[in-house]
Amino acid sequence: MKILIIGGGGREHALAWKIRQSPTVEELFCSPGNAGIAEIADCPPLASSDPDAVADFVARQGIDLTIVGPELPLVQGLADRIIARGRAVFGPTAGAARLEGSKAFAKEFMTRHGIPTARYEIFDDHAAAGKYLARAEYPLVIKADGLAAGKGVFIVQDEQEARDAIHRLMVQKVFSGAGRTVVIEELLRGREASFFAITDGKRVIPLVTSQDYKRVFDGDRGPNTGGMGTYSPALHLDAATVKFVLERIVAPTIHGIAEEGHEYRGVLYVGLMLTEEGPKVLEYNVRFGDPETQVILPRMASDLVPILRAAALGDLSGVRVEWRRERAVCVILASQGYPGNYQKGKKITGLEKFVGRNDLIFFHAGTRSGPGGDLRTAGGRVLGVTALGKTIAEARQKAYETVAGIHFPGMHYRRDIAADAIEPARGDNG
Repeated sequence: MKILIIGGGGREHALAWKIRQSPTVEELFCSPGNAGIAEIADCPPLASSDPDAVADFVARQGIDLTIVGPELPLVQGLADRIIARGRAVFGPTAGAARLEGSKAFAKEFMTRHGIPTARYEIFDDHAAAGKYLARAEYPLVIKADGLAAGKGVFIVQDEQEARDAIHRLMVQKVFSGAGRTVVIEELLRGREASFFAITDGKRVIPLVTSQDYKRVFDGDRGPNTGGMGTYSPALHLDAATVKFVLERIVAPTIHGIAEEGHEYRGVLYVGLMLTEEGPKVLEYNVRFGDPETQVILPRMASDLVPILRAAALGDLSGVRVEWRRERAVCVILASQGYPGNYQKGKKITGLEKFVGRNDLIFFHAGTRSGPGGDLRTAGGRVLGVTALGKTIAEARQKAYETVAGIHFPGMHYRRDIAADAIEPARGDNG
């Protein structure tokens, strides 16, 4: 098989790492890729912002399966273009990708299909939003409707903070057109959780659970990021909760989007808040999570390729997935200043000390090859250090011992990833 992965971050490196292990794969492409991915795949310079150009490459090269990592190409209709050329793609069509591409669409979709979520109002007029803020109860959550790289969500404690957020989104347009429409919703209280499932548009295969850490600093302080670390399994997602999420959230979502005429063959992420009233949806993503993929795939014992191909072809009926019992912890190493401004080109050292370790995997996110073939930083999130262990505590210890041996100028990371993960004796949540 010939396989193409679209993307160049840690998520795509994890996908490439797992896919390369499949005996069915003859050629593996990843665009744009990164320094780590380039060691196991060809990295052609395709412009993912040009869906037709990518689809033409797929057709010209005879790619058997394309896996789309980031959300933007899906929202722009890349899956539609590839399908139109008669090739298989793992990723939803543009109509289905609106579940992530438009917060307003997602909230109205959940209302139509009885999926539990926070109460909300939608505004595309600045003055109307201001009038609502004057009578609203606080705290509130204000979200840019469109894609904003994970930075378009504001938790506001009072009317002044709310007006400042609305002004930034709708007047200053700090996220361009993403803030033309805003969603204002109640602040849900509880514990956040992530849930992933692969679907062929009808059937669903849940993946093992994981828990990520969005805030940049220890203790969940500071601004949101793309994710500073994660572990698997998520101990607070018990069997009863998983059953509820599958039956009351995931199944209605997949069936609902099909009823509305959109094809969804790919992976669905549901961001949850586990409230006293039960799980409620915070948001949808229409692709694998980053960094959750970096702990989910190392725990997968099955060959990933037949699973993705079956989903892309619309028939998961005969597919079974097996999982390793080991736990996994991933710590993200970031550039100084991230998630704000940061410098690139810093030399990375220390990885060579861990060559040959089967319980450690380094997933490159923002890296490139430097002069003389050395490794350099090329992004905000630079590396994900994933460790496997019999327990989460063991995996966590391995991860942080490894992090201590890696260096680049300005490197920073959270020191509390999985510190709150206390496993019950002999328990196994998946």
